[in-house]
Parts: sequence; C-alpha cells; structure tokens
Amino acid sequence: MHLKRRDLYKLAAVGTVPVALAACGQSSNLEAKGGGDGESRPILTTNATEATLTRNLNPHSPSVIPMVQGLIYETLFYFNPLEAIDQDPAPQLGESYEWNEDGTVLTVAVRQGVTWADGEPFTAADVAFTFNKIRDTEALNAGGTAPSAEATDESTVEITYENASFLEGPNALARTWIIPEHLFADVDDLATYANEDPVGTGPFQLDDFTPESYLLLANESYWEEGRPGIGGVRAITTSGNQSATDQWLAGDIDYMSAAIPNLAEHVEKNPDLAFTNTGISQAALFASSNPDLGCEGPQTDVAVRKALYYGMDREQLSKLAFFDLGTDISPSFALPERDADFIDPSIDVAPWNAQPDKAKQVLEDAGYELGDDGVYAKGDERVSMTVSCPTGWSDFVTALDTLAQQYKEVGIELIPQQVSVNEWNDAKAKGTYQLVIDSVGQGPAPDPYYPYLNQFSTRNTVPVGENGNPYENITRFSDPDVDAALEAAAATDDPEVKKEHYFVIQQRLVEVMPAIPLLIGSSLTEYNTSRATGWPTEGDLYAYPMSWSAPDNAMVLKAVTPVE
Repeated sequence: MHLKRRDLYKLAAVGTVPVALAACGQSSNLEAKGGGDGESRPILTTNATEATLTRNLNPHSPSVIPMVQGLIYETLFYFNPLEAIDQDPAPQLGESYEWNEDGTVLTVAVRQGVTWADGEPFTAADVAFTFNKIRDTEALNAGGTAPSAEATDESTVEITYENASFLEGPNALARTWIIPEHLFADVDDLATYANEDPVGTGPFQLDDFTPESYLLLANESYWEEGRPGIGGVRAITTSGNQSATDQWLAGDIDYMSAAIPNLAEHVEKNPDLAFTNTGISQAALFASSNPDLGCEGPQTDVAVRKALYYGMDREQLSKLAFFDLGTDISPSFALPERDADFIDPSIDVAPWNAQPDKAKQVLEDAGYELGDDGVYAKGDERVSMTVSCPTGWSDFVTALDTLAQQYKEVGIELIPQQVSVNEWNDAKAKGTYQLVIDSVGQGPAPDPYYPYLNQFSTRNTVPVGENGNPYENITRFSDPDVDAALEAAAATDDPEVKKEHYFVIQQRLVEVMPAIPLLIGSSLTEYNTSRATGWPTEGDLYAYPMSWSAPDNAMVLKAVTPVE
C-alpha cells in the first residue's frame, strides 16, 4: 500500500465515552486540583521522555524539559503547520502585527490585561526584553543575526532586523518564548540558566517535580477565558515506546505520540482510545558530512551518501517500520503535496524501491572496489558506518535493522546502535557520530524555508567537537550558494521570487545530499477519550497534535475539556 499524503487523513479515529477513572503510577488521573470554586477537573497524563528528568524549565535552554514551551511560557502567535503558509496565525500574547515596507521592522501589538503567574503585569517591555536578551546571549545568537526590540509603549513593540527579514517573522512571532523581565534581568547566561521555579503567562504552572515526573496545574489567572478546561497535566518518564504503549492501553496515559503496531485494532477494541495520523515527518539518515568542519568516516563522501539513497527500499521500510503508512519524500526536503508549487519540477520524489545496480555503480565510479568480505572499500577505508537512534524508539529501531539488511545487497555495512536520548543528542550536538536517523523539523510555519534554514544553513552549525544545537544543522553542511539563497528568500514576501531561491537550495541538496531522505513516516498521536474531549480530529485539525511538538501541544492541552 503506497499511500499519498491525502490518504493519511482517512486513517484518523476519534471517539468519546463517559468518564472513567484510571490511575497512573505517579498520580491519580482525577484530582481536586486546578479547578476553581472547589470543582474537580481531570489531571491528564502524558509521557514526557525516556530519560531521567533534570529540573531545567528555561524555555530558551537546549536542555529544557518537555511541556515548558507553550504550556508555561508562550509565544506571540501560533502558526498551524498543517495549514497553508498564507494562514492568519492565532493570536496569543500578540494581537496583531505588521511589517514595514522593506521588511526590517516588525511591529506587534501585544495583549493587554495579561499577568505573569506571580501577579506581575505582562507588558510590551517583557517582549522587548526577551528579544534583546536572546540577541545578547552568544549561544543563542551564534550567527549574530538576532533582532533587537524596543517597547514604544506598554502595548507595542518594534522588532528590528539589520536586513530585510520577512521570513524571520514566524520565528519571532511563533517560536520566541516570552520571559518576564523582572525575573530574568539578572540572569547572566540565558542559554544555561536552569530556571527551576518558572513563572510564565501560559495556561499551566509547575506544582511539583521529581526526576520521574512533574505536575503542571491549570493557571487560574490565565488570560484566555474558560481555558484551560482540564485541571492540569502530569508528565511522566517511560522506558520507551513499548512502556508508553502499555500504559496507554491500560488507561494510564491520556495523550502521547508514539509508533504503535496494530493501532487501529486497539482502538476498535477499546472505545476509550483514539488516534490521529497527521504525517508531515520527513525521516532521514543524517550524515556527519563535512570534513572541513572535522567530520570523519566514509559518509563524508558524496558517493557513499548517494549509494545509501539508491540502496534503500522504501516500500519495505514503510511496511516493516512505519505500519505501511509511509509516503513519498522529496530529496528537496519540501513536502511533496503541501509544498508542491515550491519544488523544482526537475526533482523527482525518492525512488520507492531500491535501485541496487545504481547504488553499486555510484560507488564504483567513485573508485570503490568490492572486497572479499562483500563490502566496498577505497584503499583501507571500508564502506562501514555506525548509525544510531534512541533505545526503545521502535519505528526507528526497526528501520535501522531493515536498512542494515538492505545495504548488504549493495556492499555497504551499516551497524545499528541504540543509545540513550541524552547520548544521541550529545553526539548530534558535537558531531561525534557517523549516521543518525531522525526527522526534519518543519519550523515555526509551513514553508520549506524553515527546514532549509534550520538544517542546512552555515549559521546554524559548528565544527565537530563544539557544542551545537542537536536539533539544527547536525550534518555540518555549509554552502555559500545555499546561504545566499536563504538570505535572498528571507528578504522578499513574493512567492515567485522565493521559489527561485528555493530551487537553488534544492539542487544543491540533491547534488550533495548531507541528509539522505527515507520517507514521510507515520505521525501518530494517541488519546484516551474517557476523561477529556476536544482532541484534534480528521475534521478539526486545529493544531498539529504531536505531544512532543511545542507550542502545538499547548494548543491541544488548553483546548480539551472534561467529559461530562
């Protein structure tokens, strides 16, 4: 079954049933907390991570724990990545915005009447402070391109860029977590500050914390009337997909995103369970690819990466690892359907089935010879590479085991490794890996510019050994033509001009392939509908539902309401 993107929405299932009480290992799912006037509202449970929790609730730290961004600290607006780029974003701490004519000044009218959780008033000064604090923090502004900001009055802030920056708008509006000046003014390093006792404007606030779980209760002074409807959220740790799945099936987890085999069968058997599939997750093998920045190994050779591209059988990967829900992926890393008008028409989607002869020919044309052990080599270097994913991520684990078998057919040795999430992120951040399997993040708005900027811009990478961002340009790819095209695209709001610059980027990505596209995998989110209703459904995808995606998860958790 080779699905197109539009077919995935037919695979969503949602239902509601009367209230049922189920206990979680950490806390009851129904607590008399978070409800004003003595009412009892449900505390919903979500799985936060497989790692032990460190008390870091700084929304600007690369090590911030889940459920802080959006739930405690908010942005100015929200863009739904499932909608078209010309959408009107949902106002949050901002109410309206406009650019000046040359795209250098973004003026935002901020919401009035909002208070921080400690009772202090929220003003435009807090917004300006946040942007300036980021600008002045070297680790958060490595490229030196972060904007400055000024509050022109209590309700207006001007965000100023050195150059035309239309496409930077969604980062400012929808991915900048606003922090209170009165509590952060004396923080020396915003990137490393742990912020153990957070005070935000968001729909929830921290109540208790342990290395195994933490509780966020409803913020009773939240600015959005009637929200959140639930009493709070308890985030727990699990040992992996299977552990989380077992707890969801037992009624102990209410909201999570995990790869679960036979999901439709589980839902059919239990009316309390539901799921959606909104796959826009582009899975890829990320290569530590740039020898100029210290990358080492056979994967630094373009020919090896191209052989990996042609040597994989995506149909088999979809069936074995992604529940037969995988769909076409473009080596341009723009989404084939949503971004169809912005993909160079000369670029085809990745081949659905392996082309072993082509993979071998690419290697042989580059001077590799097949050894007696069945593995290609050039000189003393065999085409043998390690590839890692976090322990317990069952879809990725299965995908890597499948790829290892597939690549034997083309003379490539792939050695899968399972590591902790912390080890995985550390290796990505420092470049001390050969290959990892991961997904390409879509960024703050549905436009291919953001994956290009985050994953392939020189400004978002560092040499091997230095501590970069594990969610940005981990391949260490650097190309002046791509950098120039990104800068030019950001300087225009004309779609046709943007398209021309995207074509330049896409041609280089196909030619060099620092990340080898697998497929667009299933993006499954699971719910328990016995305690709360209003989850995103096929007919109402008001937010990207993935539980790990911020601030999308906040839009979901403040929208759901108790089952009556």
